[in-house]
Amino acid sequence: MGRTAEVLRAVWRLFRPRRTIWPTRDGWWSLFAAVGLGVAAVNTGNNLLYLLSSMLLGLIVVSGVLSEAVMRGLRLAPVLPDELYAGRPMLVGAVLANQKRRVPSASIALEALRPGGAVDRAVYVPWLPAGAERVVMWEAAGLPRGRRRLPGVRVTTRFPFGVFLKAGRPLLQEEVLVFPAVGPPPPALLRQVGSGAVPARRRGRGADLHNLREYRAGDDPRLIHWRSSAKSGALTVREFEAETSLDMRIALEGTGARDPVRLEAGLSEAASLAVQLLALGAQVELSGPGIAVPLGRGRAHQVRLLTELALYAPAVSRSAAAPASAGVREVRIGLGR
Repeated sequence: MGRTAEVLRAVWRLFRPRRTIWPTRDGWWSLFAAVGLGVAAVNTGNNLLYLLSSMLLGLIVVSGVLSEAVMRGLRLAPVLPDELYAGRPMLVGAVLANQKRRVPSASIALEALRPGGAVDRAVYVPWLPAGAERVVMWEAAGLPRGRRRLPGVRVTTRFPFGVFLKAGRPLLQEEVLVFPAVGPPPPALLRQVGSGAVPARRRGRGADLHNLREYRAGDDPRLIHWRSSAKSGALTVREFEAETSLDMRIALEGTGARDPVRLEAGLSEAASLAVQLLALGAQVELSGPGIAVPLGRGRAHQVRLLTELALYAPAVSRSAAAPASAGVREVRIGLGR
């Protein structure tokens, strides 16, 4: 059984080698010249032709040995942005580390791949000493919404003579979450938000009393509540309730199963409106078929909203939307049928 497993692993390495090597244009000329000189040497028996053919073959062998020494011990670690948005170019990178103790690496190229496997762009690293690290960054094309896998990066080298291109397997094919596209909300949605002040039930600048507390350095003296201060013997200031019309419930309508274009547009509109409202300090609630995110605010709440929108899949069976919170305005966004 163990012998069979070793044979299978050897066959697997044969068809999927750790690194591939392919002649460049100059490499093809070197191979043709070596073969031609070898044939001529056999036919003529000329020692000079044997010598030239041997030199070219030795050049090929030395090129393979030195390029392998350069590639061995290189490691890549991804450097990814915290948030990725659909259709927006992303700045990604990698930490290239040479883990060899004594041998440096020279003439290294990191080839960023496209989803189809073609090379998008290459970043050249001319020299990397032994035990050193280097951060390499590049701009990649945006990905569609949802969970996606990065196309990956391939480490290549033409060292030392440029006659062969040695390449490793694609690395950094991590799975990432891509949020819907975010931009300025459409004017029609902003008109639905409307205007008017309602109590936000939190401390802020308003007319209704929210709380009484002890005076702290920097408080506005005009907010001192003198009657309470006289009773307690300590300065007491008033805190008012904030007034806002921005606390909002975003309700998604439809499933978007038959209209992918409208689906992506609707999710982008919902994400854009939520991000803008949260940036203004409002509380946002999200509901829709199978989606129920309660009222909340802050950075963590924004990530939760965007995650729900990013993972929305119309093919999955959806339950009814959750009831709205009391006293919260609602804006409806259609996703299509």
